[in-house]
Amino acid sequence: MLALLVTLVAALGFGGASAQCPSPAQLRPANGTRLCALLYADASPYYEQCCAGAALDVPPGTDMPYMPRGWAGRASSLVVGTRCELTVWSRRAKEGNMRHFSAGAVPRLQEVHRGLFGHWNDAIRALYCTCK
Repeated sequence: MLALLVTLVAALGFGGASAQCPSPAQLRPANGTRLCALLYADASPYYEQCCAGAALDVPPGTDMPYMPRGWAGRASSLVVGTRCELTVWSRRAKEGNMRHFSAGAVPRLQEVHRGLFGHWNDAIRALYCTCK
């Protein structure tokens, strides 16, 4: 019975909920330096199609009270590197709601609650990222 359940879960694709998103250890650009986080513009109702579209590289030690042009309120998926922490705010200049993300992938920010009625999809307007 357990083997049938495991086979069914694997066939439906629930085993790798963040299959499209890179793992935290894979956050290294072509030049081999380390990234603290990677933000993606697109998400999807299908987890295997998340972490897509334009991407914003966030090196360790990045402090962005104002997001780069075109990125304020655009992030829909993110990945935080190994031994790193990403802090985000819902308003520019580090105002509004705040959230900490530790190492790992968040393929759909719309599933992360922000306050009583909101979520973090297209809500990041400032960030700070550190690594150990």
